[in-house]
Amino acid sequence: MRILVVEDDPRIGAQLTDALEAAGYAVDLAQDGEHGHFLGDTEEYDAVILDLGLPGLDGISVLERWRGAGRSMPVIILTARDRWSEKVSGIDAGADDYV
Repeated sequence: MRILVVEDDPRIGAQLTDALEAAGYAVDLAQDGEHGHFLGDTEEYDAVILDLGLPGLDGISVLERWRGAGRSMPVIILTARDRWSEKVSGIDAGADDYV
């Protein structure tokens, strides 16, 4: 199973990558929205873990672009943001879950 992690915090990105790889997943890490969008748009992933507060292109915009282009891989938004309106925006943009 191949997973894309889009996370700008180097510590969190490394922890997610290490944990997923230890569980047997193949993981690619993008540390900004532009790179994450490119990878998700050009490569096949079984799932994506997506942060919202990304440099270059925010997570909601990345997700909207993927969904607009017909990309249907499952996307889990993983963020420290916890306002109800942000959760609704994430789900409305096409996220499968919001943590």
